[in-house]
Amino acid sequence: MTYTGEVKVGGPADVHELADLMISKVAVGPMNNNAYLLRCRATDEQLLIDAAAEADTLLSLIGDDGIASVVTTHRHGDHWGALAEVVAATGARTYAGAQDVEGIPVATDVAVADGDTVQVGRVKLTARHLVGHTPGSIALIYDDPHGHAHVFTGDCLFPGGVGNTQGDPKAFASLIDDVQHKLFEQLSDETWVYPGHGNDTTLGAERPHLAEWRERGW
Repeated sequence: MTYTGEVKVGGPADVHELADLMISKVAVGPMNNNAYLLRCRATDEQLLIDAAAEADTLLSLIGDDGIASVVTTHRHGDHWGALAEVVAATGARTYAGAQDVEGIPVATDVAVADGDTVQVGRVKLTARHLVGHTPGSIALIYDDPHGHAHVFTGDCLFPGGVGNTQGDPKAFASLIDDVQHKLFEQLSDETWVYPGHGNDTTLGAERPHLAEWRERGW
């Protein structure tokens, strides 16, 4: 079946099958968080992005093969609510943006800086540090050698705008600058965007609205 990225809490995962990587998206918890399970097709190694909530749901998705690692996109509690249980059950390495480590109450094994690589099997993900929603938010970019890029944006980019900066103009300016310079200016319109909540989008669908977002200030 064709991947849509439209999932709901309590419903099945939607699976995006790429040549080298399988991406399973599931919605969990009271804030409709998205969690993403990445599986390297060459090695079957798995990585989870945001152990947000519902550990049982996530562990069922992970299955008997387990995960090698789990990446937390940022420090907000709705994105790590099931992290302790998932790590206890799988022994996974934990990754998070260096500036957000202190706000995550589960030990971070690897503090991630801008441009660092996170590996899942033979697949490489590049971390980009996007400041504004939180001090240490990171996005993960998979530059598919067989197609276009795929980017997991946490709460930094959604359909219709950047993440919440609590009405702080400096935080908003920082976030939209980072999103523009590190994502929109570096990646093509075909780039698929997997956000921390809600439906997916593409950079091409959002690019025409950047000036509008800047003008409205959120």
